[in-house]
Parts: sequence; C-alpha cells; structure tokens
Amino acid sequence: MLSDAEDAVSYIKSIFKSKIPKVAVILGSGLGDFTKIVKIIDTIKYKDIPGFPICSAVEGHKGNLTLAMMDNGKQVLLMEGRFHYYQGYSAQQVAFPIVVLNLLGVDTIIISNAAGGCNPAFKQGDLMIINDHINMTGNHPLIGDNNSNYGPRFLDQTQPYDLALISKAKEVAQKLNIKFHEGVYIGLSGPTYETKAEVRMCQILGADVVGMSTVYEVIMANYFNMKVLAISTITNMATGLSKTKHEHHQVVEVANQITATFSNWVKQIIEEL
Repeated sequence: MLSDAEDAVSYIKSIFKSKIPKVAVILGSGLGDFTKIVKIIDTIKYKDIPGFPICSAVEGHKGNLTLAMMDNGKQVLLMEGRFHYYQGYSAQQVAFPIVVLNLLGVDTIIISNAAGGCNPAFKQGDLMIINDHINMTGNHPLIGDNNSNYGPRFLDQTQPYDLALISKAKEVAQKLNIKFHEGVYIGLSGPTYETKAEVRMCQILGADVVGMSTVYEVIMANYFNMKVLAISTITNMATGLSKTKHEHHQVVEVANQITATFSNWVKQIIEEL
C-alpha cells in the first residue's frame, strides 16, 4: 500500500505544482457544495490517481481531489467524495487516501459525513461534532503486518478526535450562531439502513448517530498522528425514530439543504487554524 501511495503522491505533486497545504477536508454525501465558496485552483479525478480505488459511484460524491484557496489566501485539499466498505473495497482501500494525504504532508484533516440520528433529542438537519466513535463494521484498516517506521502496532485510541480542533469548531459555531450537538458516531458496514433492533443496539452502546463511513479514515489518520475533526450532518432519523422509510436520494436532499451552513462553518474553522 505504501508503494502505491508513493506513486499517487508523485502524480499529485506533478499536477498540483504549488506547495501542498497542511489541511484537507473529506466531503461526504451531499456536502460537495463547499467547493462553491472557495476558489478552485486545480482538480484531479480520482480515476487518474495511481493506486486510487475506482471512482465512487455513490450519489452525492463527485470523485475529485481538489486544491482550493480560502478568502484569506490559505490553501486546502478537498476530497470530493470517499470510498466505502459496502462498495466492496477493503478497509485498507477505504483508508488509502489518508495514507496518500499523510505522505503529501497533510497533518490536519476535517471529515464530514451524512448520518442517521439515534439520539431521540436530535432531528433531521442537525449538525454534530463527533467526539468518539464505535467501530461495528467487523473490520479494521490496520489489520496485517505493521511497519513501525510509520506507526505503532497497537494504536492508542484515547482521543481519536483532536480536542483543540473540537474547541475551535465550537468557538466558530458560536460566532456564526450555528447550533450543533456533540456525541458518538457508530460505524456499521452497510449498505442496508439499520433495522429497528440494530438502532436499539446502537443506542444501548451509547451512539448518538449511525453511519457507513468515517471510522476507517479516522483510525488511519490517528495511526499517522494526524489531527482529526469530524462533523456529521444528520440527514435522517434512524429506523424506529423516523416516520418514513429511508432512501439515499432523500439523504442527499437533506444534506444539500444544510450544506451552506456546514460549508461556512468549516471554511471559518480552516481560516482560523
């Protein structure tokens, strides 16, 4: 994987000829409109990057790696879409872009996702800062041989989400008058939405939201000692709490409704880092 990542890094550097920024953002389902409020410098299709999995065909994911500039001149890398375990990729393939970002010199990553609300106090359209997660996918991106030159065999997960970044996110939200929750994300494999019994299990385990992404990316970022901030858009209430059946296009529609608020929040966070 490291050899493939080095090939990807060489290609990306040959296209993005300017210095690679230290901050990257992963844009989840329906949250790609962040690109509308920044200046696009250059874009690479995932399919053109050596070693990258085949471009995501999931609605709401564009499949681009984009170099962008903020209003204050600060640059940022944007992953417009991600890869998912439920698409048939291995846990290592899902986390492969994080390896590439690390080798590019990125040290801070902001991760977004669309999630279902397990906490009955939440409602559709809410935003939640993730302060911890539960990996219930049945897999793990660090399974296999370990190279101690890059990270530890047994990775500490005491604080997978950076406290300073969480504090900054809260501070910015207050400035922008953005309401938010803070809580635990539980990752399941998908691609099915959860049953009522599974949602009750998630609640008993202490989860506030449930989704099908993010956990592998966070683990790999932790492995490389990258600082992580993650924010969930609650696009639907989970089964048993929702009055309607789940459909992905509805998830994307709700994400599109909240994307302006989310984008302004993340943009301000980056500018203040």
